[in-house]
Amino acid sequence: MSVVRTIELRSGEDTIRLGQLLKLVDAVPTGAQVKDVLVAGDVQVNGEPEERRGRQLHRGDVVSVAGQDDVRIG
Repeated sequence: MSVVRTIELRSGEDTIRLGQLLKLVDAVPTGAQVKDVLVAGDVQVNGEPEERRGRQLHRGDVVSVAGQDDVRIG
């Protein structure tokens, strides 16, 4: 069974970019490695492969990164 953790958006924010989220949850050690993880196909948003680091994530979106717990935007 997979674990889903929730990341709350800051007050007043409606979205977060995928690249920012990946750094926030330590899915990548540096911003420079975000593109590598995306191009490798290791990231899905709501079950669909995603390669755009600028993808806007909204409350309720679920991000899956290979080898890590899923993250829901709260």
